[in-house]
Amino acid sequence: MKDKVVSPIRRRLCAGWMLAVGIAVAASPSSAQGPSAIDAGDTAFILACAALVMLMTPGLALFYGGMVRRKNVLGTIMQSFIAVALISLQWILWGYSLAFGPGSGFFFGGLEWIGLRGVGLDAGPYAATIPHQLFMVYQGMFAVITPALISGAFAERKKFSAYIVFMVLWATFVYDPICHWVWGGGWLAKLGALDFAGGTVVHISSGVSALVAALVLGRRRNLEHEPSLPHNLTMTLLGTGLLWFGWFGFNAGSALSAGPVAVVAFVTTNTAAAAAALTWMFAEWKLRGKPTALGFASGAVAGLVGITPAAGFVTPMGAIGIGVSVALVCCFFVTKKERLGYDDSLDAFGVHGIGGTWGALATGLLATTMVNDAGANGLFYGNPSQLWVQFVGVAATWVYAAIATLVLLKVLDKAMGLRVSEEDEEEGLDVAVHGESGYMF
Repeated sequence: MKDKVVSPIRRRLCAGWMLAVGIAVAASPSSAQGPSAIDAGDTAFILACAALVMLMTPGLALFYGGMVRRKNVLGTIMQSFIAVALISLQWILWGYSLAFGPGSGFFFGGLEWIGLRGVGLDAGPYAATIPHQLFMVYQGMFAVITPALISGAFAERKKFSAYIVFMVLWATFVYDPICHWVWGGGWLAKLGALDFAGGTVVHISSGVSALVAALVLGRRRNLEHEPSLPHNLTMTLLGTGLLWFGWFGFNAGSALSAGPVAVVAFVTTNTAAAAAALTWMFAEWKLRGKPTALGFASGAVAGLVGITPAAGFVTPMGAIGIGVSVALVCCFFVTKKERLGYDDSLDAFGVHGIGGTWGALATGLLATTMVNDAGANGLFYGNPSQLWVQFVGVAATWVYAAIATLVLLKVLDKAMGLRVSEEDEEEGLDVAVHGESGYMF
């Protein structure tokens, strides 16, 4: 009888003790701050977004590859594909540390994270719910595509060896510091500049550098006698589709979590691209009498560029305004390049430099905390100072990217030469540089 009474009491005491221990463990700081801080949903989302952004560089290869002459298709595609391998390693070895590493330098972050030392699988300082290495590799995909964008300006005439060296130097001395200014806690971030997914960091830096490169290398030979017409617009349209698809990871993923802000960025990205594609197509239809596939593709990319800095800060109606306006502005600059006297082969400056500039300024007009309270209101929402901040960011990026790129190109030209020989340019880079042909028929 005594055993029957004691047994339930013991069970209750044991249960109470186990419950108390469980509560104490759950409430302890080590449990609250440990691996459970990583959110599986956010991690899966950013993994997918990183893969989408990586896909954009092959998409860019097809987009650019279809726009050059047939004898240069492989050489042009290689200039994008080599970036995936080359800049991926540069980013891990020193690029990520220079852009995001601890430190408050004016130009660079610290050197503590060289070789990813200290960049582990716990949450890092820039995203609380995903592993630090995931944030690193996601940002690395941005670093990969940015120098590849510049290649559109000097397509069909630059040495492959000089291009490889230029990419590493440009990523180190142009992209990494500008990235630090805006996203790594640098001076533009402290000033309050808004760049949701890379209008300044990616598109202005690459577009302005593309203009400088086009001016330094000069015009392609014999353009008067051998017009440079796109040899495969089917390839270009396929590249456009891949870019549009990948851009959802580019913009929505910049929210760094699978939440409402990512939804805002997804919706505005698609909306601006659609508005810009139609605007450019109808503008050409009006001016030239025919709606072209190239015009539609160029408009879509211009809209994607223009919405990038604003994607998480504006409403869908704001995205339509950005899409329509950026298509008109970029179309104007692209059609005037011959009159202005520079040979931007594939309109890298006209689309990315001008589109990124207009998008960054439009963010200062249309940003609203109604869609993202982590941002700021723009001029149209009662805060004219934001437009000034955006202008400062744009101007600083223009000046720094132009000067740094000019110095790098001049040094490389003296050291190893930038252009292929006249004979190689005439033959085409596919055979002359790579010993291959894109087409065997």
